[in-house]
Amino acid sequence: MKKKACRNCRLITTTKLCPNCKTSSLSDDWVGELIIVYPDKSKIAKIANITKPGKYAILVRG
Repeated sequence: MKKKACRNCRLITTTKLCPNCKTSSLSDDWVGELIIVYPDKSKIAKIANITKPGKYAILVRG
C-alpha cells in the first residue's frame, strides 16, 4: 500500500485515516522523513512541533 502523509500533523501512514489526528486529509505528495522515537527528548521534534512518536514527513504538498 502507498504511503501518504497527513496534511495536518505530517504523520506518514498507509491507512485512509490519520491515526494521530483522525482526519482523512492525506497527501501522496510529500518529501523527506523524520523518525521520532522520544519526542520529549528530541530537539528536532520540538522544532517540528511533534509530540507523539512516529514517522513524519518533512514537507507535505497538495
